[in-house]
Amino acid sequence: MTLRIERLSGKRRTRIRLSGAFRSEHLDQVKAEIEGGGPRVALDLEEVDLVDVEGVRFLNACEAEGISVLHCSPYIREWMFREQGRPKGSTHKRNKGQARLEDEDGKHL
Repeated sequence: MTLRIERLSGKRRTRIRLSGAFRSEHLDQVKAEIEGGGPRVALDLEEVDLVDVEGVRFLNACEAEGISVLHCSPYIREWMFREQGRPKGSTHKRNKGQARLEDEDGKHL
């Protein structure tokens, strides 16, 4: 699956619409679109149906820099929220045979 990037310039801001799968290999392209978009840029994720962890971290970084993330699906928004609370470089290890994610207290997520 690929990512389609479309820049839509308006009077108040530039909207960068992403469609398809947003993965780490697309980060440089999206960064270039943001840099070329002017002072007020928003990312529109309405048509994004797949994202990887690097994409989620990038979206969090964009929001931290004041770039709006629009029309984000609930699962991506929840993942973004969870990544914000996770220490940098931390990964969640799953025991062999464990089907569900657990938090530090052993509660299923």
